[in-house]
Amino acid sequence: MINTWKINTLTNAQEKQKNKLAEDLGISPILTQLLVQRGITTFEDAKNFFRPQLSQLHDPFLMQDMDKAVDRLNQALQQKERILIYGDYDVDGTTAVALVYKFIKQFYADVDFYLPDRYNEGYGISYAGIDFAANNNYSLIIALDCGIKAIERVSYALEKGIDFIICDHHTPDVVLPNAVAVLDAKRSDCNYPYKHLSGCGVGFKLMQAFAINNGIESLHLLPLLDLVAVSIASDIVPITGENRVLAYFGLKQLNSNPSMGLKTIIDISGIGEKEITISDIVFKIGPRINAAGRIQQAKEAVELLVSNELEQAKRRCEEIDQHNQIRKDLDKSITDDAFKMLDDNDALKKKLSIVVYNPEWHKGVIGIVASRLTEMYYRPAVVLTKNSGVENNLVGGSARSVPGFDIYKAIESCRDILENFGGHMYAAGLALKEENVEEFTRRFDAFVTENILPEQMYPQIEIDAVLEFKDITPKFFRVLKQFNPFGPDNMKPIFCSKRVFDYGTSRLVGKDQEHIKMELLDKSCENVMNGIAFRMFEFNDHLKALNPLDICYTLEENNFNGNTSIQLLIKDIKVDEIAELELSKSKDNKAS
Repeated sequence: MINTWKINTLTNAQEKQKNKLAEDLGISPILTQLLVQRGITTFEDAKNFFRPQLSQLHDPFLMQDMDKAVDRLNQALQQKERILIYGDYDVDGTTAVALVYKFIKQFYADVDFYLPDRYNEGYGISYAGIDFAANNNYSLIIALDCGIKAIERVSYALEKGIDFIICDHHTPDVVLPNAVAVLDAKRSDCNYPYKHLSGCGVGFKLMQAFAINNGIESLHLLPLLDLVAVSIASDIVPITGENRVLAYFGLKQLNSNPSMGLKTIIDISGIGEKEITISDIVFKIGPRINAAGRIQQAKEAVELLVSNELEQAKRRCEEIDQHNQIRKDLDKSITDDAFKMLDDNDALKKKLSIVVYNPEWHKGVIGIVASRLTEMYYRPAVVLTKNSGVENNLVGGSARSVPGFDIYKAIESCRDILENFGGHMYAAGLALKEENVEEFTRRFDAFVTENILPEQMYPQIEIDAVLEFKDITPKFFRVLKQFNPFGPDNMKPIFCSKRVFDYGTSRLVGKDQEHIKMELLDKSCENVMNGIAFRMFEFNDHLKALNPLDICYTLEENNFNGNTSIQLLIKDIKVDEIAELELSKSKDNKAS
């Protein structure tokens, strides 16, 4: 699929802000253009962005119900009640449970944790979980990364003498559960300044408030920020504002002194000898934590994350790593099934949405499969399977979206035929009766067809700025690295350079000669820029003939034999239309 390039531009007012910032900061106007694009328009904004401080964290008591939550937790400790920490089975939920459990456990012994079984209990607060609490004399449940819609279940718990403190970050309904406290910055009556915390982030704010109220020093809480960073990266929440501060210091902790459980994951992932980034969490650490809940029990992940015994942690980590391998195999098998289902059905392929259902698919990987479908076909996708063990024997689903399209609203439009749903703009979950699958498919597609924009159905590369090679200096790159940590709403900048040429030494590399190791020039200077273009072999002949190319790329640090250099990681290449036709023929010939 051919990518559309969209080069971001500034308004006249933003141009003035860019130039003023360049003067105030003494850095390239291109870098201040990147700042303005991210909403950073003053010297003070830039100072906070480049130099995150823990003092930038908001007062947790600004969150609606926080005072009630702290009072109830204090009461539980004073009266020696049994406390149960309850969380969702994904990375955000397990890290949240681990953080709150580890913090409270430092001061209070009668606390334990509970993670629902994905297959027998389903998402969120379950009746089985409440029964477990009642049967074991727990009188306070702190729910993390779930519960915002658990109205009936919280009422059921109250009948059994159990109070709830809910810490969630999903979109609430108008009516909230009858909990002692509902902590969710997305509440319409909540004036908390930052609305995009992860579930673990909300748990951290509760513990921060508890620490402030009880005069507990920060040294007992701040080492747990490595868990918050893992949740922020894995749950794909914006890395802006307070999340940026939490991620920044969480990464510092992860790189300097991670908890024992996270250290074993880092080691088994093979990333222990490098600086760990958000990307490493997304692709290496997060999937392994997730695999426990997808394949076996999420409780295993929490047991690893709270472990203080090295040999036990290593054994548990090895088990989770095996779960991750099983997850990969299931992911590939079910993705292949879903692709075939679409390829064999022209009517499905013509729709503007994707809904696929197979009662035999493994529920633990359907969210991943939905992501694969969205990436391949560039349509909002819902993958459904039968929750054979879940209450009421429902069909469960995971949904993923394309940039700019709110899949939560699309699912919400079908709420009258759903048993349960929740999520965000780009990812959601749902449950429904099997007899409603066909009607859901029809109505979901109707909503998508009516509301999706044409440009949202094609891959688009947003280019932050056009560069000439003379702009890429060591100082430029040093400042650019300070834009870290990268993630949603602060993505790694993508640059474009036009009419670049081969220096004469570019070559094909890789086992099948499918990549191009590039050495490029442009008209702006004599500096040769090194680059790598993965799976773009079809451009090699065009390049070797000294024809010009337009490239878009990110700037990376390349370390080789102790030498460090700047390298272009090529994202896409464009040539003129005649050359494009020849390249297409060349690619087809090699493929055949």
